[in-house]
Amino acid sequence: MSELLETTRPLLAGPDIVNPPYPIKMKGKVIQGFGRGSRELGIPTANLSEAATNALCEDVETGIYFGWALVGNDSSVYPMVMSLGWNPYYKNEKKSAEVHIMHVFSEDFYEAELRVIVLGRIRSERDYVSIDALIEDINIDIKVAHNSLARSSYISFKSDPFFLNDNN
Repeated sequence: MSELLETTRPLLAGPDIVNPPYPIKMKGKVIQGFGRGSRELGIPTANLSEAATNALCEDVETGIYFGWALVGNDSSVYPMVMSLGWNPYYKNEKKSAEVHIMHVFSEDFYEAELRVIVLGRIRSERDYVSIDALIEDINIDIKVAHNSLARSSYISFKSDPFFLNDNN
């Protein structure tokens, strides 16, 4: 299945220049999630509050997105991939925003503020026949996000004032 997914999915998302409705800027406190990102998938996520998730869902449809993220008072902005929606494999009963920040953190950061700039959409949500297929697709999403964010128009958002100013 690995070869099939990689050959049928593009490893780049979005145009060369960021276009509306992006960028979408959001912030919210990191809440306790379902506990499956790190434990079951080996892909830790920072989960945003229901209010932050619902606000984002007003602007975009459910799916997998990419962009930049900043946690709390950290001075580093990291690439991220975010699942926004129902997570069909897990049969969620409410929408969630689960952000995988592409960095290894030494500790959890529940209750910290998470700032995210969403710059594009990778794909729609999918259901999977197995957890291995889900993990494989997430890893491809991470590659797509890295490749997509490497373009100069996307890199420029890493230093956006939204990440620097507490009044945003």
